[in-house]
Amino acid sequence: MSRFASIAPRKRALLAVSVVALCVAVAAGWWLLGSHGAPAASSASTQAAGGKDDSGVGILLDLAKTAVSEHRLVAPAGSNAYEFYLSVLQLDPSNAVALEQLHESFPNASAEVERAINDSNLDEAQRELSLLREFDSTNYILSLLGGKLDAQRQIQIRQDEARAAAMQAQQHSANTGSML
Repeated sequence: MSRFASIAPRKRALLAVSVVALCVAVAAGWWLLGSHGAPAASSASTQAAGGKDDSGVGILLDLAKTAVSEHRLVAPAGSNAYEFYLSVLQLDPSNAVALEQLHESFPNASAEVERAINDSNLDEAQRELSLLREFDSTNYILSLLGGKLDAQRQIQIRQDEARAAAMQAQQHSANTGSML
């Protein structure tokens, strides 16, 4: 269903380091508050009172929820719901919340990929499509979008070639005209 092995090792390492750094920063903040006389609540009481999970998974789920509410499903790179949910699944492969949200947001996320293709933002569309394929590489919608992306790339190549030919013809006629 998901292919986490396809994620580049550098991206995995960067993501893991980022999550650890974020957790360390949060823990350091709590430690500093506690050592300066501010009331320091235990993680259990904070979780019970505020309903927040302060683990790496909880932080990523909160980031993903915020990204969804801000309509950042697959873009921008590095700060979107799909990347956060996939990171949760790296830490906890059976996380029901992440799996459910990825399934639920798939139609809207694939629509964003199609929008990027239609807007000729092909590199971004490729990145977004790859992100969705990390979650579900067998989905027929992604196959269709991949075909549409390839076709759009071919159209763009032909347009670029036609522009280059027109520029060469114009330059050739300008050179021929100056020789007369």
